[in-house]
Amino acid sequence: MNRTTVSLIAATAALAAVTGFASVNAPDGGDDAAKTAKRLPVERTSLLCPEPSTSDLAETSYTAFTPSSGGAVSGGKAELLPAPKVLTDTHQGSKDRTKGLKPFLTQKAPGKPVTGEESGAEAPALVGSADGALAPGWTVQQTTTVSAGSGRGVQGANCVAPDTEFWFPGASTAKGRSDYIHLTNPDDAAAVVDVELYGRDGSIKADVGQSIQIQPHSSVPVLLSTLTGKPYTNITMHVAARSGRVAAAVHSSDDKLGGDWLPASTDPAPSLVLPGIPKDATSVRLVAFAPGADDADLKVRLASPTGPITPAGNETLHVKSGMTAAVDLGDVTKGEPGSLLLTPTEDAVPVVAGLRVTRGKGDKQETAFIPATSPVGARATVADNRAKGSTLSLVAPGKTGRVKVTASAGTEAGEPVTKTYTVKGGTTLAVEPPVPSGLKGSYALTLETQSGGPVHAARMLELPENGIPMFTVQTLPDDRGMVAVPEAEQDLDVLQK
Repeated sequence: MNRTTVSLIAATAALAAVTGFASVNAPDGGDDAAKTAKRLPVERTSLLCPEPSTSDLAETSYTAFTPSSGGAVSGGKAELLPAPKVLTDTHQGSKDRTKGLKPFLTQKAPGKPVTGEESGAEAPALVGSADGALAPGWTVQQTTTVSAGSGRGVQGANCVAPDTEFWFPGASTAKGRSDYIHLTNPDDAAAVVDVELYGRDGSIKADVGQSIQIQPHSSVPVLLSTLTGKPYTNITMHVAARSGRVAAAVHSSDDKLGGDWLPASTDPAPSLVLPGIPKDATSVRLVAFAPGADDADLKVRLASPTGPITPAGNETLHVKSGMTAAVDLGDVTKGEPGSLLLTPTEDAVPVVAGLRVTRGKGDKQETAFIPATSPVGARATVADNRAKGSTLSLVAPGKTGRVKVTASAGTEAGEPVTKTYTVKGGTTLAVEPPVPSGLKGSYALTLETQSGGPVHAARMLELPENGIPMFTVQTLPDDRGMVAVPEAEQDLDVLQK
């Protein structure tokens, strides 16, 4: 027996031990193999919450929630730990910075949300993990109110899972605007990240954005204007990890238009849905980017409550390869709630896109961002809903879809309530979501697709103050709480090949 055969046997034995004697030869990919795959709840989830604000007037609440999942393992816990903010050039090794830290927020059972609060400018980024029964669909909402100063308003963010790539159409380095990219590393080894910027003329030279190091269990904020030599009004930012993985989120503050978190767009795709434009939006700006080698020509439609409408003068949008395109749609909703649908006019070219939405007038304006998002899918959840001020927008871009919406128990009191909605194809349905009976505190909304075509969703939270229509919008993509696990069996024939 030669050395190659011995190595193969050893490797096979180790693999079988880890996977419970799983087959080590590839499946044939046929229909029978697909039918044997089971969908099971994930057993571990990571989420990262960015540093909420640099304002001394900031008041931040965190709400964590896990919907109940059939088939989930018992036990487990979910907790959020503070992540230290460090400089990009620190060299502190790969020690675990979370050891000995007291959890900021702990959740012990699914089905009921828990909350925590922070005040001022010193609130840290948070690194979260959930396992066991708390892992499938674990959701954390971070909501900050700033009563005055640059970026005043409501700033809401879904804490995000770590990944290796993010797209942010709609960032800016314009005068009066301060955009920070927050990079958080949840792992035990340092991560190395490139931040690339693209304007209307293509790539923007930003050497400082290359090879940014994020130490383990820590967070790094980077001011975008420090990466460019001059101001740019509309930018698409690409965050790509060379090694490791990070969570990325953009915090945007404007001297006149308030501020909010700018979430990442869904992965590049030929057709995109941007749900949840408020009925009283006074200004809507669309920003799109084509990351591939081909230009994209997009048909622009608004899914209104009665059907799709083509905005006058903005029927199509041409997006050159590697360049950011932006168009101001004005008060496109005309007093009715809506969602934007982008589809190829001819060739299917992948794009990313986002909206900047403004409400109010004069010095009473406030801004939020809506990224292109994937469908609700099997299940999606958004936390931190209030008895008043929440609006749920549902859009079915193709066929009519049916969605079940469950309001969870309240953080202090309240019993779950469920309601089902039918969304006609090509329309947006905006509703006040169900509220738990006897509610005290805040609660979570969980959406589940029941039948029909895909449905996309967004939740608007309004917290007006001093005549300013302060608000934030969060989209509701599939929570990826279930994964397909194919059935496997031992096959020792591979040892003879």
